[in-house]
Amino acid sequence: MKKTIAMAALAMAVSFGAVSCKKKVTDADLQTQATTIVTANPGASVEVKDGVAHLSGTFATQADKDAMITKLKAVSGVKEVMDMATVAPETPAAAPVTTTSAVDPAVQKKVQDAVKDFPTVKVEVVNGELTLTGNVSKEQARKIKESVDALKVGKVNYNYTVK
Repeated sequence: MKKTIAMAALAMAVSFGAVSCKKKVTDADLQTQATTIVTANPGASVEVKDGVAHLSGTFATQADKDAMITKLKAVSGVKEVMDMATVAPETPAAAPVTTTSAVDPAVQKKVQDAVKDFPTVKVEVVNGELTLTGNVSKEQARKIKESVDALKVGKVNYNYTVK
């Protein structure tokens, strides 16, 4: 009986010793692994504190940011990823190309004369098409459309804002 108790005590001591000898992952180790992952995006950085990765910086797309978070969560020892990163705003579309060769200047002049009573309306040639821009009221929009349609100048884009 004494031998059995002694063996059980020895087995427990060995098992506690094995558990306590298990190598604990340090923040420095996690920082190295996380930094290696984040270097794929030069606009981002990561800091690991108490097993929590703090991701910051700017990503080109939300998908890039989500993929980075997933990779960081996959690192063994990282408890959580705090997302403090942003997604870069989309670049605005290029402004329309303005050309005057596709519309007869006489037609453009007629339309400008038709809308001369509406100083907020601009007559332009955008992408080869006659275009009206500006801010107008609902009633002004109706009057402008009637005046321009009466000229029978063909296709006209009414890109003004009706307020």
